[in-house]
Amino acid sequence: MTTAFMSRRGLLALGFALFASPAGAEPRHLIVATEGAYPPYNFVAPDGSLQGFDVDFAKALCVKLEAQCDIIQQNWDGMIPALIAKKYDLMVASMAILPEREKQIAFSIPYYQGPTALIMVKDAGMALGADGHATAEAMAGKRVGVQIGTVYEKFVRREWPRAEVLTYDTADNADSDLRAGRIDARLDDYIVLRQSLLSAEEKGAYERVGKIWGGAPFGSRGQGVGLRQEDVALKAAVDKAILAMRADGTYRAINDKYFDFDIYQP
Repeated sequence: MTTAFMSRRGLLALGFALFASPAGAEPRHLIVATEGAYPPYNFVAPDGSLQGFDVDFAKALCVKLEAQCDIIQQNWDGMIPALIAKKYDLMVASMAILPEREKQIAFSIPYYQGPTALIMVKDAGMALGADGHATAEAMAGKRVGVQIGTVYEKFVRREWPRAEVLTYDTADNADSDLRAGRIDARLDDYIVLRQSLLSAEEKGAYERVGKIWGGAPFGSRGQGVGLRQEDVALKAAVDKAILAMRADGTYRAINDKYFDFDIYQP
């Protein structure tokens, strides 16, 4: 079979073989970064350890890659620069795959598709459009809290141009400002908001406004593992490992620990 007719499966297998350590050699060592401030995807537990869906996924990914991995914490706004500077090898931090980011780094195939929601104080009385979402007119003058440098910030500025955008370094800090009345709304991953502002502890103070969005309105192809563009063999190996985790039940076991639906394709 010529290269021109090699299947995608064959190409992935070739990439994995190029990355894998020789038989009998020590496992490859990789450093993996996550944010540690985006529960339930990634967060710092009371004992100081990194936990969450991203962290468990990264650990399982390293097993599939037959690599020894260290998982470290990295602030969100430094994620891409630090990867390019070779401070780590992989980025598993729920980062959306966007065209502007692909100009700087490479991404694996998506390892999940994040749902998005708008959250406000209960009974805010927002007008919804025919698409089931808050209209630009209704959002005019509203203070919307988003994490800086995310698809959510970009969306608000584009779709609700008369809203006031307030940016935060972490989702937790944005949530705190909504609780304090310093902002009117939060736009973020629905699972993140469900665990914080929509949790039982909040006692119904907040509610989702309108329908949940998929990734398409935000220009995202889903959340991917970040890599340097030159690490072609490693990307092929990561892609193959994700598909293997889906096929053998590894992914489902991690998924079910955190979610009551399949987040790979919600």
